Amino acid sequence: MARGLDGTRIAILATDGVERVELEQPRGALYGAGAASDLLSIHPGEIQARQFDLVSAGTFSVDRQVTDASVDEYDALLLPGGTVNPDTLRWNQDAVNFVKSFVATGKPVAAICHGPWTLVEADVVRGHRLTSWPSLRTDLRNAGAEVVDEEVVIDGQFTTSRSPADLPAFCAAIVEQFAGAGVSR
Repeated sequence: MARGLDGTRIAILATDGVERVELEQPRGALYGAGAASDLLSIHPGEIQARQFDLVSAGTFSVDRQVTDASVDEYDALLLPGGTVNPDTLRWNQDAVNFVKSFVATGKPVAAICHGPWTLVEADVVRGHRLTSWPSLRTDLRNAGAEVVDEEVVIDGQFTTSRSPADLPAFCAAIVEQFAGAGVSR
């Protein structure tokens, strides 16, 4: 397997309520391509994962709190979904500020399912073409995004997908986008 992301560090921002497969599968794809990742959250310890939002699906260990992380330490940002995860993140000013600052660097950002909710709160979607879980599309439109219903949408630094059903295409796209963005080594 090509390891086009050797030496890269990916920030994954999530909290309790994250959809397990939307964190686990992209993280695995990035790892398989050579990237290292840190799970950033708004609290230390572990975050509770979910399956289909309703079923408990174990935990993930938090590597760092978002308040202790700098956007300069990371080459790309991943925002997994699950309804509760991004809804909680968008109420946390430290998480929103991290996302806003990260987007300002021009580095690649990937979000799946409900993940773009945090991008909406950071006020960074205006003028961008994005997709998401259907219930977020009005929020994206109201925030100025062009919303489409496609498996994977790539617009500049943003890569977005609709749902866990899109994970195979999403994982392939983020590996390619993160590698093609000339992330620092």
